[in-house]
Amino acid sequence: MPTIPFEDAEVYEALKALNGWEHLDHHLVKTYVVPTYLSGLTFAAAIGTLAEAHDHHPDLYIGYKKVRVELTTHDAGNRVSLKDVTLAKAIESLHYPRT
Repeated sequence: MPTIPFEDAEVYEALKALNGWEHLDHHLVKTYVVPTYLSGLTFAAAIGTLAEAHDHHPDLYIGYKKVRVELTTHDAGNRVSLKDVTLAKAIESLHYPRT
C-alpha cells in the first residue's frame, strides 16, 4: 500500500518542529555544518544507521565541513510524508559535532 503524501500545509506545519529544515522540490532538506570533514563522515554514518533502523533512506551529500540531508518518500510519489518527518526528528535527536 502506498504511503499518503502530506499536503503542503501539513509539511509547513511539520517544519515548525524541525529547526533549520526546509521544504524544497518535494523534499525536506537540511545542511548541517560540522567542524571537520571526518566529523561529517561520522555524522553521515550515524544518519545512515538511523535510516536503516527506520527503513527509510535519505540522500546524503558529504562535503568539506558539511552534510546535506534530503528526505522524500518514493512510494508517496516522491513527496514528503510522515516517514520523512519522523526520520528528520530522529536525525535532530542525534548529537553531532557543531562548529
